[in-house]
Amino acid sequence: MANGLTYARTTTSPEATKQLASTLAPYLHPGDAIVLNGDLGAGKTQFVQGVAAALGVRSPVTSPTFNILLEYGDGRLPVYHYDLYRLDERWQLEDIDYFSAIDGYGNGVAFIEWAEKFPEDMPYDYLEITITADTQGTRRVVAHSYGKRSRELLCVWANDSKSRLGKCQL
Repeated sequence: MANGLTYARTTTSPEATKQLASTLAPYLHPGDAIVLNGDLGAGKTQFVQGVAAALGVRSPVTSPTFNILLEYGDGRLPVYHYDLYRLDERWQLEDIDYFSAIDGYGNGVAFIEWAEKFPEDMPYDYLEITITADTQGTRRVVAHSYGKRSRELLCVWANDSKSRLGKCQL
């Protein structure tokens, strides 16, 4: 995780995870890519729900596990929520218009789950959010920047007092 910034926060409920995510929304720009890591049930979809709600998305935001891509266009920015778990081959990324959403020139923000399945096709510049949950429902949300734009994004997000993110070393 060299060459980037890392910030973290612990949340104690799904609502707190959504609240944290909502504080990221004002700083998102078209073309931003957010890679989400975490086990099943860790809170990745809750994170997207929080951002989407803060962007003004009124549609219900659900996990894209069986759809691979869910799009929400009724907010300030379109939200593209990808789940690459069920894909087996790189060429399938073309079928879901993955590259136009992550190349930094898209018209919305892309949230990508299971991006590590295709390491050679990770976005060039992205904010990585890793969520781990314990048995009591406490979640550790760690944000790390990869690239200039994501570093700028993480800096302004971390400086927002509502995010309550703390700088950490990994």
